[in-house]
Amino acid sequence: MASSSTSPDKPPRAWQRMLSGRRLDILDPSPLDVEIEDVALGLSRVARWNGQTVGDHAFTVAQHSILVLDLLEAANRDAPRKLRLATLLHDASEYVTSDLITPFKAALGPGYKGVENGVGRAVNLRFGLPGDLPDAWAAEIKRADKTAAFLEAVEVAGFAPAEARKVLAYRRRAPDMRLEAWPAERARAAYLDRFRTLAL
Repeated sequence: MASSSTSPDKPPRAWQRMLSGRRLDILDPSPLDVEIEDVALGLSRVARWNGQTVGDHAFTVAQHSILVLDLLEAANRDAPRKLRLATLLHDASEYVTSDLITPFKAALGPGYKGVENGVGRAVNLRFGLPGDLPDAWAAEIKRADKTAAFLEAVEVAGFAPAEARKVLAYRRRAPDMRLEAWPAERARAAYLDRFRTLAL
């Protein structure tokens, strides 16, 4: 009889090997196994909106993260450096978990969110941030994130403004911005550049 690759006594492999050579345990992530080059590479290749966007390139999580940072900085020119860094890293867990659309996350339940939060805490700790962000920071990031989602919905994901407002429950006045998806390498390089200006 052929033997199984896993035994009842041994849990299945839960780590992912990164190009840096690090092995990140997805269920019990260590900040010591997080490298910004791995984060930037992964996020520059993860598509927002399940790839259902206009243009020759996916609108990536790396580009989205930069957009959220731009919006937060425009709204709060005195934002402290660590808040801005936390904003850039707000979706960094998705270099491992990918970017699932909100309805799918809800269908998966709290298990997925637990993994996502665990990786996010490890990323934050790796780069000198609190594992769990202060409520005021989280709220400020969420406001910018929601505005970014609305802009992306209208500019690249095919939503009419009224539809996007309804689906995303977006009530504020959005800035007048045009968006165009970048090539993955541009998104990766821009993400690393912004990180290096903030992680002094």
